[in-house]
Amino acid sequence: MGKELIDALREITKDKGISEELLFNTIIQALESAYKKNYGGSSQNVSVTLDKETGDFHVYGQYKVVEDENLLDKNTEISLSEAKAINSKYVVDDIVNKEVTPKTFGRVAAQAARQVVVQRIKEEERKLTYNEFAEKEDDIVTGIVLRKEKSSILVKIGSTEAILAPTGQIPGEEYKFNEPIKLYVVEVQNKPKGAYIVISRTHPGFVKRLFEFEVPEIYNGTVEIKSIAREAGSRTKIAVYSKDENVDPMGACVGAKGTRVKNIVDELKNEKIDIIKWSKLPEEYISNALSPATVVDVTLNEDNKSALVLVAPEFLSLAIGKEGQNARLAAKLTGWKIDIKSK
Repeated sequence: MGKELIDALREITKDKGISEELLFNTIIQALESAYKKNYGGSSQNVSVTLDKETGDFHVYGQYKVVEDENLLDKNTEISLSEAKAINSKYVVDDIVNKEVTPKTFGRVAAQAARQVVVQRIKEEERKLTYNEFAEKEDDIVTGIVLRKEKSSILVKIGSTEAILAPTGQIPGEEYKFNEPIKLYVVEVQNKPKGAYIVISRTHPGFVKRLFEFEVPEIYNGTVEIKSIAREAGSRTKIAVYSKDENVDPMGACVGAKGTRVKNIVDELKNEKIDIIKWSKLPEEYISNALSPATVVDVTLNEDNKSALVLVAPEFLSLAIGKEGQNARLAAKLTGWKIDIKSK
């Protein structure tokens, strides 16, 4: 094998974070397979010893001792007389380990080891990448913009690459080469060619995680995000609730002089964010969800989970919103069908 090859393989696995034990076990398996393919037979039992420092190796065939007249397969059996010539203590049914290393095996062995080890390194890299990002599902990572591919954006995340599809891009947002960008990991799939990472900047979970990072009360559980409805690039409604009566959930999210929510709005490129107070009372929750409009009355129909909402005439257009957006997001946020009428 050669010390240089061993040292090179050891350096590669070190860089890739792959264990040396796995490396050498892979080499040994490769040598055993190469010997069977080129010199022995598939039925032959062989074992290989490998010096992890020098790269020297030896192949040993394993043979079952049989009576001389019963010898049928020289790949798996050895006659009793031949076995006793090696060691007089051998008897029938013993296993004899006999070195069978071919003189011409070196080149074949090195080639086989290279091919198998390279393949195994790729497999282990894929596993490591998948395991790394599987832990980051529903979390935010920072990537670097590499280039635009048609309507998608290729992003480098750590040691791997991912595609930001058009559905994951905030409308109107520009992505510049080498620019750092925050991304929400929607899902990590273990594909034959490696980990497939689904990333997004439009997912509601992206806003949720930004609030968790920015608002300590959300991070420590004092304030809870109950629901999020989002139309990326335009508007988001987020319903919050505090377990502590002394903590204002909306105030905690806004922050002193609006600094906390401003940082999130800046990250979302000025996307409008409505922070509303969640309530276990559907009428109150629906009224809050239609903010900034003022609601006069809410009548519920439990059978089809719909609500008739009355507002003053001057608040009708505000309650409905441009192209119905405010009402649409409120319905998505609360889970109720909302019909808005002027009082």
